Amino acid sequence: MFETDTIAAISTPIGEGAISIVRLSGSEAVDIITNIFQGKDLKEVESHTIHYGKIIDPETNEVAEEVMVTIMRAPKTFTREDVVEINCHGGLVSVNRVLEIALHEGARLAEPGEFTKRAFLNGRIDLSQAEAVMDLIRAKTDKAMNIALKQMDGRLSSLIKKYRQSLLETVAHVEVNIDYPEYDDVEEMSHEMMRKKTREVHAEIEELLSVAKQGKILREGIATAIIGRPNVGKSSLLNALVQENKAIVTDIPGTTRDIIEEYVNVRGIPLRLVDTAGIRETEDIVERIGVERSRQALKEADLILFVLNNNEKLTEEDIRLFEAVRGLEFIVIINKTDLEQKLDMEQVLELVGDKKIVSTSLLNEEGINELEAAIADSFFSGDIDSGDLTYVSNVRHIQLLKQAKKALEDAMDSLEMGMPLDIVQIDVTRTWEFLGEIIGDTASDSLIDQLFSQFCLGK
Repeated sequence: MFETDTIAAISTPIGEGAISIVRLSGSEAVDIITNIFQGKDLKEVESHTIHYGKIIDPETNEVAEEVMVTIMRAPKTFTREDVVEINCHGGLVSVNRVLEIALHEGARLAEPGEFTKRAFLNGRIDLSQAEAVMDLIRAKTDKAMNIALKQMDGRLSSLIKKYRQSLLETVAHVEVNIDYPEYDDVEEMSHEMMRKKTREVHAEIEELLSVAKQGKILREGIATAIIGRPNVGKSSLLNALVQENKAIVTDIPGTTRDIIEEYVNVRGIPLRLVDTAGIRETEDIVERIGVERSRQALKEADLILFVLNNNEKLTEEDIRLFEAVRGLEFIVIINKTDLEQKLDMEQVLELVGDKKIVSTSLLNEEGINELEAAIADSFFSGDIDSGDLTYVSNVRHIQLLKQAKKALEDAMDSLEMGMPLDIVQIDVTRTWEFLGEIIGDTASDSLIDQLFSQFCLGK
């Protein structure tokens, strides 16, 4: 086991609530809580039991807090160390007082992600499972949460380990045959085995990468910009999707002076929705800043919801917006269909091309279901499989899989050219190392430190 000191941190969000939890992990965790706890002798209680008592401030010998303490002894804990969780009353003062007392008794304040890092260093989870812990915390939809849970359960890890083992066996077989070339058919057999295994693993990696885009979307969301000239219904669309009045809706053009961001769940897909200020020429300094931010949001968007007014003819501003989104992924929304149609649909169809068009009357809450279906269809062909499919959603994992795939392709090309096996073996070994970085077997200390520094304190 990785030897460490005892760490402590608040593991619940700061603020008022029913309870707050102070977590300790390390060889002295039980000793520290025993020194400050009034109640049962916690050194004698069974593991994974919870006990009522009071925390005593050693400096004043006064009761600091009324608590429930959970004792969990190594190795059957998250960190594989002794773990103590102190359940306090929710609130800033009480939980911080308990934490301060624990630190005074010898614990050290944990660094961000240090509990999960210890679970990794002590071999309870690998690096991909550790990263899934943060994905679970940040999940915006049920499907994103399910993907994180499966990764925490080791589904991706199992696949990566299987690929690495297959490559390792192949390399070992080739090494043996190179060292003992007594048989005439050794070289031919080794080439054929190498060719077969590299193709098999290459196909498996390609299959993982084929759904990587969808996995990344489910994890991070689709950056979605709502655009259109002023007063066509952009803010109404944001409110309809979020189902709250987040944006001010008036008949006055230019009401939205700045971009408004919201996360919204559309059929299991998280959308990072950006309601932009109307993109137009303006003399208003504040509005001009909003317009510039809108243009930037347009460049960074994965999807654009382009709103037009059914009750008005196309303007020069509309035409300029069509030019701005050319080559990008967008859906045209014809809003205000409850009013008289003045929009020239033939002209619209010519400008839209093969992109989707959805008609809405946001005032009457009509057309939202059709819009949600069009969004889901644009990225997932209308359906998301979160059952047996293993999604790769982490950008780091995707990049390493691409590097592993390229190294295998180099090995396959070398085999086709009849290169010696010891040369081919270099690329196969590189593939094995790239895959090892995903689960942490070949990851550097600096990479591990960087990854865990992104975690929240107390996790």
